Amino acid sequence: MANRENNDTELLRERLAEALAAAELADANGVVSQTLRLIVCAVEDRDVLARSRGDCDGCSRTDIIDLLETMVAQRDISAKEYDEAGRVVEADREREEIAVLEAFLPQPLLGPDLERAVAEIITRLDATKLKDVSRCMAALRESYPGQIECNSAGQAVREALSHKR
Repeated sequence: MANRENNDTELLRERLAEALAAAELADANGVVSQTLRLIVCAVEDRDVLARSRGDCDGCSRTDIIDLLETMVAQRDISAKEYDEAGRVVEADREREEIAVLEAFLPQPLLGPDLERAVAEIITRLDATKLKDVSRCMAALRESYPGQIECNSAGQAVREALSHKR
């Protein structure tokens, strides 16, 4: 699992670097370039912190995903505040940055993909009762970091367990 995590982290880092290089060629002062530089800089800052704690590989994929989610939440709040203040240009800028950030976040599991993941977790944990929902949810969040929407996943787990009885 750790090796897969390292590979996923490196792939994400490569995607960020490639996207930044392409964005800088297209428009070095554009929103995409500026946002990607901010992301890369923030990841490098997290790497320094991780190394100071003894993690020689730097921050993990989960740390990067958490960082991106935090950045999206910050911009979402800012966009709403700008909207309320009638500052449409600034709100639109925040939304453009959100789109750049979200391009690097894992897509949530939905529909058949979610059902397959739930079935796999239920089988792996040998869950049979509704009281197993929290165990299944914890395992889903661990196995699919950043891809689980609690409401839809919880409903899928409850539905799958109710059919097992």
